Amino acid sequence: MAPFPIAVDPVHLGEFLPPLLASGGLYLGLYLRRVRTLAREGRPVETWRIVSFVTGAALVVVVQVGPLDTLADQVLIAHIVQHIVIGDVCSLLIVLGITGPVLQPLLHIRATRPLRTLAHPVVAVIVWAVDLYAWHLPFLYQLAIRHDIVHAIEHACLLWFGMTLWLALIGPLPKPKWFTGWGRLGYIIIVRFTGAVLANVLIWAQTVFYPVYRASDAKRGLNPLSDQNLAGGVMMVEQIILTTLLLAWLFYRFARQDEERQALVDLALDRGIELSNDRAARAAAAGTGERLRQRLLSSAQEDSQAPRVEHPSEN
Repeated sequence: MAPFPIAVDPVHLGEFLPPLLASGGLYLGLYLRRVRTLAREGRPVETWRIVSFVTGAALVVVVQVGPLDTLADQVLIAHIVQHIVIGDVCSLLIVLGITGPVLQPLLHIRATRPLRTLAHPVVAVIVWAVDLYAWHLPFLYQLAIRHDIVHAIEHACLLWFGMTLWLALIGPLPKPKWFTGWGRLGYIIIVRFTGAVLANVLIWAQTVFYPVYRASDAKRGLNPLSDQNLAGGVMMVEQIILTTLLLAWLFYRFARQDEERQALVDLALDRGIELSNDRAARAAAAGTGERLRQRLLSSAQEDSQAPRVEHPSEN
């Protein structure tokens, strides 16, 4: 018999309601409201970003109700899939939907100001790694299976720290000067190596870490150790796929930002406006290159239309 009895309810209210309120009420509601405000101000958010955010927020709810949620309490591999979707996929989709103007009001709230610190690359990767490994320790992991509220906190932490992880890499917040192409490459490698270590532990371990699944695995004709090994395998495959996509994105983004930076510098030079390489690079990295380009064009036009004031010595 399993050390912790598994009580399966059709809908885990204690687990379901907090993510629903967070993603549906807070994330989705405030996000769409901000998007409408920006549209009225003439600063619309790209459609693909809106779709990405809504998909990520909706997926957070979908994977925590219904058959997958029930199965996650009974089979380890299903629970790991749930964690992958929430911690990696949903968090990434949500961050892809965020722009600087969308995030701006949030940064003016005292309670959310630490977000700048949490989204620093060094802080983000450390906190994310601690959160990932802590929740996969046998005690906390099985405690989450036993108590729905703890399970909800577990999933919320995976989502929130997953979001800060991606915010540090691709979010609109200012990045340290050293966090350029090579810095981002190192960041991706560290993140994926950290996840790969946990996956390999689950794949090759000959000890069952989560005996809470023994009884339910046996009912399904599944060996608990095989369930654990398969869970690690799924995690490893996801790590490989995500790493490949991130590296492809990194090289594409680096090339595109470098082109945009050079175009802004050339435009400023042609218009006789002083613009440093650093400022152009920051604008390109933050996704505000087009706005800076329009400002350069407007400044040049104003200068050309300004009346010429004659100096007394010219008369």
